[in-house]
This record gives sequence, C-alpha cells and structure tokens, in this order.
Amino acid sequence: MKSATVTLFAVLALSNVLLGQASAFGPQPNTVTVGADGKFETAPDTALIQFNISAQADTAKDAYDQAAKQAEATRQVLRANGIDPKAAEIGFFSVNPQYDWKNPKHKVVGYQVTTSVSLKLKDFSKIGPVTQQLADASVSDSQSLSYTLDSTDDAKTKAVADAYKRARASAQSMASASGRTLGELSSASVDTFENVRVMAPMMMKHAAMSEQAAPTAEFSPQNVTVSAHVNAVFSLK
Repeated sequence: MKSATVTLFAVLALSNVLLGQASAFGPQPNTVTVGADGKFETAPDTALIQFNISAQADTAKDAYDQAAKQAEATRQVLRANGIDPKAAEIGFFSVNPQYDWKNPKHKVVGYQVTTSVSLKLKDFSKIGPVTQQLADASVSDSQSLSYTLDSTDDAKTKAVADAYKRARASAQSMASASGRTLGELSSASVDTFENVRVMAPMMMKHAAMSEQAAPTAEFSPQNVTVSAHVNAVFSLK
C-alpha cells in the first residue's frame, strides 16, 4: 500500500510539472500574440572596392616579385589620392604551383601568387579616380564595387522600432475586434536581417577607360535596407 501511495504521489508531481511547463510555454489566457516585419532604409556611408593582385611566372620568386610590383603600384595609386596604404586590407595570400596536367608526371611549369585586397572609402568622390587608376596601372583584371554601412546598430534599432509599431497596431486591431482593451507587452522576440552590400557590375581593365565616363556616372548608390521581425505577446484587459 505504501509503495502504491509513493507511486501515485510521483505521478501527481510529474503531472504538476508538465502542467507548469505547458502554462509557461503554451498559449497564455487573456493575451494576444502577433508577428510583424519592419525595416529601415538609409543611404550607404561606405564604399568597398575589392580586387585581386595576381602574378604568374616560371619560379615562385619571379611570381612574388611581379606581385610585389603590382602591390607597390597599388600603394602609389592610394597615395596619389590621399589615402593611407594601410587603409587597404589583405584578405588572403597564396602561392600555388601550376602543373602540366597533360604530362603523366604532372610536372610543375610555374607558380602563381595571389592576394585579395579590399579598400573602404568614406569619400565617394575618390571611387572613380581610384578604380580608374588601378585599371590603368594593370593592377588587376577586374574590380568590384559595393556599398554598405560602416555600423548598422542605429539602423537595426530603427528597424526594430518599426516592426514593433506594426506588431502593436495588429494587436490593437485584434483587441478592438474582440471587444477587449490592449494591455502591456508581456514578452517579445526580435530578429534582424541586413542587406548592406549592393554589388556593382565588374569593372574590367581597358586601355581607353581613362578617356570615357564610367557607365554609372551620376547614378546614386542604392539604399541599404535593414529589416527586423518582431514576435510580441500583449495582455488583454
């Protein structure tokens, strides 16, 4: 009899725990749960220029020396535009042997040295001269230009505020439709999504580039959009 009583007590205790969990995580009485999206758009404040420095030669030393000359040409372009060469960042550096795959022994026929370079500019007026001079100096076969925000904290805050405003408006509509009064915020969860990089078409080297205006001249950079999603639970009176 004692054993049966202990077992019954354990079952009742477990039931109470499960009921408590259901109450904590399940739908709450006299509440309304809503979800809404919000966003904030703003003009970019940073331009990002990216390109690779690559050289190939019969020996690793010759390939490295050629890449070093291209790197120096890059530094000269930056200095000519009033930019500290230290502002340019290296993403990776590699030295790879090149093989003759038609040869059964896969003989090494050369070496390729490659490094990626990225440059952030706050002064958009320097984009044209820098990209053009890099092309004229034959530093890279191609360049890419994108626009972004240096810091997205403020944009995220405004996107969340917009999402919360929409969520509360939806909850208010639900409360009014049911003849209730919307109460205070009970709980909420927030996710933010950044669309802060807009890639521009690749810009290829061309001998006549300096004699022609860029195809994107007088165009404006596309706005940066930061989005947020809010799930909110409000009490009902």
